[in-house]
Amino acid sequence: MKKVALHNLGCKVNSYEIEVMQQTLVEKGYKIVPFDEMADIYIVNTCTVTNIADRKSRQMLHRAKQKNPEAIVVAVGCYVQTGQEAVLADEGIDLAIGNNRKKQLVELLEAYMEEHDKTVHGTSVIDVNRTYEYEEMTLKQTADHTRAYIKVQDGCNQFCSYCVIPYARGRVRSRHLEDIRREIEGLVQAGYREIVLTGIHISSYGIDFDDSKWQQGISSEVYKGEERLDYSGESKLIDLVERIHDISGLQRIRIGSLEPRIVTKENVHRLAALPKLCPHFHLSLQSGCDETLKRMNRHYTTGEDLEGVRLLREAFVHPAITTDVIVGFPGETEEEFAESKAFLEKVDFYEMHVFKYSKRAGTRAAVMPGQVPDMIKTSRSNELLSLEQDQSRSFREYYIGKEVMVLTEEVKKLEGVSYMVGHTPDYVKVAVPCTEEMQPNEILKVLVQELLTGEILLGHTVSH
Repeated sequence: MKKVALHNLGCKVNSYEIEVMQQTLVEKGYKIVPFDEMADIYIVNTCTVTNIADRKSRQMLHRAKQKNPEAIVVAVGCYVQTGQEAVLADEGIDLAIGNNRKKQLVELLEAYMEEHDKTVHGTSVIDVNRTYEYEEMTLKQTADHTRAYIKVQDGCNQFCSYCVIPYARGRVRSRHLEDIRREIEGLVQAGYREIVLTGIHISSYGIDFDDSKWQQGISSEVYKGEERLDYSGESKLIDLVERIHDISGLQRIRIGSLEPRIVTKENVHRLAALPKLCPHFHLSLQSGCDETLKRMNRHYTTGEDLEGVRLLREAFVHPAITTDVIVGFPGETEEEFAESKAFLEKVDFYEMHVFKYSKRAGTRAAVMPGQVPDMIKTSRSNELLSLEQDQSRSFREYYIGKEVMVLTEEVKKLEGVSYMVGHTPDYVKVAVPCTEEMQPNEILKVLVQELLTGEILLGHTVSH
């Protein structure tokens, strides 16, 4: 029995894919061990979203080879896809597998072991920008025993000026409804109560489907022509949520990152009619300044984002609305940053994920004039992080004195006291004093009393 160690870098889609890869390895008789232990095979699911992500991918691959020079080191995913020349030249990598080939991991690995000696570099990389096939993978269980991420879409057609992901992941490819339902039904039967729909650009879900077949409830074939559809503001993602909502035993549905353009009056009305949908919406903004958004090649305005927030707050009671923000994008002046910050203060997000702009070789933004010094990026980041902390605390404090439903997840010790910790539908973390009968994966009604920490509310159970 060969020992395999896996390490994941990057996004939730990568996390989903490495769990399926690990699942397949176990089914084929391999033994999974921690990445810092001696193994026969090391697999790194790589990321390439920034130059730093590339470097981390290389570091983990080289760490594996240093740990056991005789091991087979396998690089998988986005870094392989965009950096093929460097990967092929890297003596620390034995086998390189690109995107849309991850489900063939075991097959490719065993072919490599059978056909190659250790002096030969193995590769399996296709041109993802020329494929229309969605790589079907099915997850049966996850490391998280209460919440499962479900990949429904791959690829992106947006081509933001700072992003290389369309080249690493290819064009939009959507998963068929029947396959999604089958996977969710299996996970629900295995005890999972909550699922999160995820993808590279899930607002584009279904743009590659034939409309007439979709309306009939039949899985359509992906368009075979060279022209690829672009996101137009109309998405079948809402249709998908409606069609999985009736799955028996499923109790919570979350949606991953959304384009502000999908948050229309009609779509919000349809979502608000679904009781299982968690009122937790991540609107991928990136900047609160329209001029900066133009340079980023984002396809919306701050006005559209603000209108989407208004519609959500009108349709849902105290929804959790979160966002991503990049500071120090090329050309961002003090005036533009001030405009962006003022917009973020006005919207009052529950949480903001603040990133300092990082160059990515091969993108237009990397060679734009007006590159912002690191010291200024750090200062701007700190300002927004301070704002985020205040807004997030205020959002949580709203629940003090109110009853909330908490999906229990894990036991945590804080200052010597054991608490059962979980999340509300709007993804606020809540802790209750642990009792012997409490188990993970239960839904409890909790009366919130106070803030236990800056990020965790404290309450006591009212009922199961």
